[in-house]
Amino acid sequence: MQDAAAEGVRTPTLVRETLAEYGAVTREAVLRYLPTGAPQGYLYDLVADYPRRGGKMMRSSLCIATARAFGAPLEDAVGTAASIELLHNALLVHDDIEDESEQRRGRPTLHALHGIPLALNAGDALGLLSLRPLVDNIERIGSRRALRILQESERMAWESAEGQAMELGWRRDNCNGLSDADYLRMVLKKTCWLATIHPCRVGALIGGPGDIDLDRFIRFGFFLGVSFQIQDDLLNFVADERYGKELHGDLVEGKRTLMVNHAYRRATPAQRTRLAEILDPAGGKRTEAQVDWIRDLMATHGSVDYARGIAHGLAGAALHEFDGVFGGLPETRDKAFVRGLVTWVFERT
Repeated sequence: MQDAAAEGVRTPTLVRETLAEYGAVTREAVLRYLPTGAPQGYLYDLVADYPRRGGKMMRSSLCIATARAFGAPLEDAVGTAASIELLHNALLVHDDIEDESEQRRGRPTLHALHGIPLALNAGDALGLLSLRPLVDNIERIGSRRALRILQESERMAWESAEGQAMELGWRRDNCNGLSDADYLRMVLKKTCWLATIHPCRVGALIGGPGDIDLDRFIRFGFFLGVSFQIQDDLLNFVADERYGKELHGDLVEGKRTLMVNHAYRRATPAQRTRLAEILDPAGGKRTEAQVDWIRDLMATHGSVDYARGIAHGLAGAALHEFDGVFGGLPETRDKAFVRGLVTWVFERT
């Protein structure tokens, strides 16, 4: 790709165009991996459902762009990008079941359409399917790099599982009074490893020298990924058809977002008692009146503005870390895209 500055391309436009370009390439690769045949109606139609719904394709695009920024041809990164996308969709199926979510990408969730048993099995199959591109990497990029990417994928999967366990455990045990550090540690594992850290690390493995220090990408990926997650939590308050999930779904599900944790810490003793009662899973999903009460509590204590300020501060830290990791690379469109993701996080819908 040519120098972004030479073409006069604005970063927001560049990000959208690159997501569309690399997303289309990844989606085509994913579709090639989707099986057909019996039992079509009970398994393979379900396996193909979420991948065919689309999505922003940030994770796969970040993998491809990082690989290309480090000098690899696009074809060397597509398989790994497809694996990331397949696993991401597998985890979405499971997340929707665990969260009892009703919508995904503007349509009913897979378990709402087909029931939990069939949806759960389809999610398992998608997770298994994500291994195939990693095996195919052997022929494309050689056994040594392919093995390292497989090892990186295993670490990412464990980190994700641990983060999901933390979030689900907090809700089950009605944990309140969580600190910002608790939230950030959970998001590091649940969101950042799959969304930003892993795509950068494997992209650098594909395009960089054999002795590249992958730990340099953890801080950049953490700051970018947390900014992304906090903004996602904020968007949940203004969800529309473009967002693809139900309005106030996080509050209905009782998630311990940065805003909820902040409101609890700032609340009076009586408000804390009431909030803990509402979030108690023994009471089931939150009612509309209870959700409104939590929203009012957060407004009273400025919790939304507090979270927005932290997100913007972390984005600034991501830009600083970007310079340390990518600064020495040539000024290409791929490098500009990775940098542009930091501000795109706040522009997306």
